[in-house]
Parts: sequence; C-alpha cells; structure tokens
Amino acid sequence: MPQERPFDLLNKAVGKQVLIRLKNSTSIRGRLSSFDAHMNIVVEEAESLEDDTLKAKLGTILLRGGNILFVSPV
Repeated sequence: MPQERPFDLLNKAVGKQVLIRLKNSTSIRGRLSSFDAHMNIVVEEAESLEDDTLKAKLGTILLRGGNILFVSPV
C-alpha cells in the first residue's frame, strides 16, 4: 500500500469537520474549505475553542500555515 503524503490527507478532509491547533494554543473547529501549498487553510463555520468549550463563533476564516501546529479530523 503506498504511503500517504500530508496533502493527500488534507485533500480527503476537504468539506469535513476538522480541529486545528495553533501555536498560541488556540483551537479552531470547523469545516475545511480549502488549502494551499503553504498550508494556509480556509475554514468555514469556524469556532474558537478553549478547553473544548465554545469561546466564539468566527464564521469563515483564513489561517496562515505558519501558525498551525496540527490539523485533525473531528
């Protein structure tokens, strides 16, 4: 079985719910809309979480790839 690359996994997650952790320890949950080669990510229906509790509804946002620690399916 061929090994998957990081962008293959992100492609599979487009249109699905993801959890994104940022370098400043903020967590963002929402639907992955798109991404680019720099891992800049557009998230729709985004929500900011603190200790798994909703902190704020953000709507559609763009996250700069350099600020992202990880992206995980929800």
